Amino acid sequence: MPRRLLHVDLDQFQAAVEFRRRPELRGAPVIVGGNGDPTEPRKVVTCASYPARSFGVRAGMALRAAARKCPDGIFLPLDMPAYAEASDEVMATLGRVAGPVEVWGMDEAFVATDGDPWQLATEIRSAVVELGLTCAVGIGDNKLTAKLATGFAKSAGKTSAEPDRAAGAATGIFELTAANWTELMGHRPTDALWGVGARIAARLAELGIVTVADLMAADPARLAGEFGPSTGPYLRVLGHGKGDTELTTVPRIPVGHSKSETFPHDLTDPDEIRREVARLATEVAEEMAEAGRITTRVAVTVRTETFYTRSKQQKLSVPTSDVATIVDTASTIIDRFDLDRPVRLLGVRLELAPQ
Repeated sequence: MPRRLLHVDLDQFQAAVEFRRRPELRGAPVIVGGNGDPTEPRKVVTCASYPARSFGVRAGMALRAAARKCPDGIFLPLDMPAYAEASDEVMATLGRVAGPVEVWGMDEAFVATDGDPWQLATEIRSAVVELGLTCAVGIGDNKLTAKLATGFAKSAGKTSAEPDRAAGAATGIFELTAANWTELMGHRPTDALWGVGARIAARLAELGIVTVADLMAADPARLAGEFGPSTGPYLRVLGHGKGDTELTTVPRIPVGHSKSETFPHDLTDPDEIRREVARLATEVAEEMAEAGRITTRVAVTVRTETFYTRSKQQKLSVPTSDVATIVDTASTIIDRFDLDRPVRLLGVRLELAPQ
């Protein structure tokens, strides 16, 4: 059988992890974000259960707006350690069931098979259910088609255009390959493609390229002239449903680590601003020291009430994992800012030495 890539996407992940701890919440409009307080300003939804989504609640929405849309919603605080632990469980399970795994995020990954992809997809979904979670699986001949197939798998109902074997969307599995690409994707807008955002789609529309089929038929030279010699031809490749076919299973080693915070109320006291920078620097430095990472540069970001954002940085004279040195450097950097405007966000980023 031809090699197939499978994209595994966990359903309503953060909410589902909460359901494992509190089964009585299953089927309820659960909204995860911030400290779980819908009156808390400047905090956003990070996950909404499917019942909450039916009210129009979406990730990235302000908690206050979510409360207006779903007044009976159950708001829970963000618990990243619990989600990271659940994600590790899932990725380990995928490795056991499917072999090498390319972890794409906390709630999604790619695997590959030279065997029956539908059988493997079924086994994956069963194994994830045993963990108390659920997922959709997209099957493709590359990462692009597999990723898009997951969207079909998650969508409700079936269309006449679906392939015969797709008890697909109904069972959380869908296959999208070159064989059904044009039929399923040709009529869709260009921003239906993974990697084409609203801005690029708008520029394509100005050229008369509105659908994926239009992009497939577009003149490569014209695309190169508009988007550049690399991006232009790449967009046409996407239009034809082509993409990466290799798994990257080597863990990504971060070159930096940061921590930021948007405050419930603007900070106006310079001393308070300095204390918050020192706190953030301490937290991020301790995390990196515990991980055995060495810091080479420290940066501090300040965002004012008008959303004006600026960063300043300083290279360390000697790379170090010493928390006190990093905090002192961050404190020196914040003193280079004019702290004469209300501050809504502060952040500290450490640039790390390669391992």
